[in-house]
Amino acid sequence: MTDYRRVSTPSPISPKHARPTWVMGHKNPDTDAICSALAYADLLRQTRIPEAVAACCGPPNARTEWVLQVAGVVRPKLMSDVNLRAEDLCQREVSTAAATDSVIDAYREMAANHYRSLPVVDGDGILTGMLALQDLLALLIPEREKGDLARKVTTSTDNVARILEAEIVHLSANSGGEQDFLMMVAGSSEPIMQERIGRLPKDQLLIITGDRVGVQLHAVEAGVRCLVITSGFRPSEAIVHAATQNGTSILMTDRDTASTTQLIRGARSIQNAVSTDFISFSPETKLQAIKEKLKSVQHQVLFPVCDPETNRLTGVFSRADLVNPERPRLILVDHNEFSQAVAGAEEARIIEVLDHHRLSGNLVTKEPIQFINKTVGSTCTIVGSAFRGYQIEPSRGIAICICAGIISDTLNLTSPTTTEEDRSVLEWASGIAGIDVAKFKEDFFSAGSVLRSSNIAEAVASDRKEFEESGYRISISQVEEIGFDYFWPSREALQAELQALMKEERLDLACLMITDITLNDSLLLIEAPDEVRQKIGYPKKDSHLFILKGVVSRKKQLFPFLSSLLAENPKSDDAG
Repeated sequence: MTDYRRVSTPSPISPKHARPTWVMGHKNPDTDAICSALAYADLLRQTRIPEAVAACCGPPNARTEWVLQVAGVVRPKLMSDVNLRAEDLCQREVSTAAATDSVIDAYREMAANHYRSLPVVDGDGILTGMLALQDLLALLIPEREKGDLARKVTTSTDNVARILEAEIVHLSANSGGEQDFLMMVAGSSEPIMQERIGRLPKDQLLIITGDRVGVQLHAVEAGVRCLVITSGFRPSEAIVHAATQNGTSILMTDRDTASTTQLIRGARSIQNAVSTDFISFSPETKLQAIKEKLKSVQHQVLFPVCDPETNRLTGVFSRADLVNPERPRLILVDHNEFSQAVAGAEEARIIEVLDHHRLSGNLVTKEPIQFINKTVGSTCTIVGSAFRGYQIEPSRGIAICICAGIISDTLNLTSPTTTEEDRSVLEWASGIAGIDVAKFKEDFFSAGSVLRSSNIAEAVASDRKEFEESGYRISISQVEEIGFDYFWPSREALQAELQALMKEERLDLACLMITDITLNDSLLLIEAPDEVRQKIGYPKKDSHLFILKGVVSRKKQLFPFLSSLLAENPKSDDAG
């Protein structure tokens, strides 16, 4: 990327920190997805990825919120997508200018660093305009100015002295701040110089001369604003005394008259060259929106990124920064396919996958990655085993998260997906957490009954996964309850929510699996074509509701059953 180092003008822009490596579970995250992301990010920070940060692409459900509260762990950052934004593209260590900077200062800054543009900010870092090289050169080399306009320079005595590296022999009381100077080079005879000085406003005159003592004396006796003596000639005591009496500042420089004149032109401030007609972007503007906007922008070469409320400069980027930008780094936990991943995952750099589900979908990476997929009941089991492998003991809060993920995904070790590794890690983590597993299970499943809360949309969406199988787009949601008492009053509303979901997401099947954790049985509420429902061999209460005795696992029981059923009658590409 282009280097926009800050060299001269101090900028209050915060330095750019290392970009996070996001550790994220699937859409509509359940407890295992969120807790495994939190625990794995914690382990990675302690071992090999210090910038690992847990995030989630959907809000935690009520049970997960309860777990986070008990564990004293902060909810992971909620991110709707991982698309690149302006704040990811911009360089934060930026050279800036102030409107009062001189032309010479700004030009030297641009020339030294090969810039063609500079952001102009005030003392608080608020962007006030953009300075382009061509506009700056127009100040330095005016094209059509004639007469007194050609002499005019808006600057301060201090700026002139600094640019010339001049000695301040005398500084008048009224020399502070910027003002309009009229430059005059003492190149004519003394009588002509006296006449010219006499017809111009003395409080604006800046006389440039060498060792011409007569001109020096007349200038200070006339009370011109500033006298610049070139080639290292020092004024006499009489001239300094007269300057003191008449309020004339005297500067002495070793430079010759010609170069002094050019440099004073460059001492004028840049404010008249600063443009307020430019394109800027909010930090949250997505890369695709930036590219679309820049299609109609021809001449601007540098684009500021500003806080939309304060207009404080965050950084800048050029068009070159949009070519092959650094992609977000992403670690997927509890899923392994793009259809379940956060939006924008296809454009991210996926560096790891940690999962316990089947391999499916179209996950493709550009380089080899660490891919861990184990036949265990919970992703938190894999994370717990990783802690043990590193011989690192997690904090009590992280240990509680590991326990909650295992208890949730294995229905407290009763699911057919449960393995000895799940049992071992749960025993180990619960010891560190200092919890009674049986009591924790009761409290956990009592904490977040979405059916009891009468939030029908949340019941369908809080733990929902989408699959593509045999040409069908399938959604399977699951809620765990203590008994089915709260299901029956909500049954019709839940069916309507599945129908709405079908239309909104353009699904072929939408299912809700209601699991009784005390009986280890489930009910299946399904919205699907008649020919699909007729093939479901489980006992049914009605044409849309089936009784699934002994079925508690979406992953190992319900989905394989539906997959085999749909495989008998695959959907053609042009169907429906």
